[in-house]
Amino acid sequence: ELEGKGEALTLIHAGVAHMRMWDEQAPALAEHYRVIRYDTRGFGKTRSEDVEFSNRADLRALLDHLGVERTHLLGISRGGGIALDFTLEVPERVSSLVLVASTPGGFEHEDAELDAMWTEMERLYEEKDWETLVEMETALWTDGPGQPTGRVVAGVRRRMVEWNLWNYRAQPGEGKPQPLDPPAVGRLAEVSVPTLVIWGDLDESGVLAGSQALVEGIPGARSHVFEGVAHMVNLERPEEFTEHVLSFLKEVDGTGRGVAAAGG
Repeated sequence: ELEGKGEALTLIHAGVAHMRMWDEQAPALAEHYRVIRYDTRGFGKTRSEDVEFSNRADLRALLDHLGVERTHLLGISRGGGIALDFTLEVPERVSSLVLVASTPGGFEHEDAELDAMWTEMERLYEEKDWETLVEMETALWTDGPGQPTGRVVAGVRRRMVEWNLWNYRAQPGEGKPQPLDPPAVGRLAEVSVPTLVIWGDLDESGVLAGSQALVEGIPGARSHVFEGVAHMVNLERPEEFTEHVLSFLKEVDGTGRGVAAAGG
């Protein structure tokens, strides 16, 4: 889905949503950029079969199809991981990075309580108990660990449930995304584009630690922490989130570093 004109800005959604999660950002961002958003393979309206594939190759093919030589990348959660891996694989195609509630590929973090939750989620996935699984994921990613169900606006929670259920129910196959090798966690120093790392202080401990690892490992990375916010930062604080992203991109353009060239 394309909107706006100018330098390319590609938005990559979280693993519990699809490209509609950017609905509150896209119009404002499109006033300044050529905004590209898409459903990654296996999510939203992009189907997945039981085959090996690369999210990085998929993104490259999309940009090639659109005639985009370079793009700013904005990814949240799983989408941030894809954006980071893409930057490491084809750095010449990326102008800047905004990584939201993300961890680098290969990052490990121990949390006994969360580990037990992952195990239960895996069991529910194998049993295809989508309703129970989605409720657990919504409690973790939307409400935040240990937070009350009513903490976020009801509309945000409802949309997260709908999007996630759609993903599970609509896909004919699981697909086998191939990871970056070697993984990003040991290659953060290779990132040479301006980078902003954003997260909420109510997120789960692995994301908090992973976000800090990104800030410490990527040269010159900037950071912003949203207080009283969990994983879905752009949905909880849409206007403030958009302002931070635009401010960062304006600074990037102003330095003359990584100005994107969007063709076609």
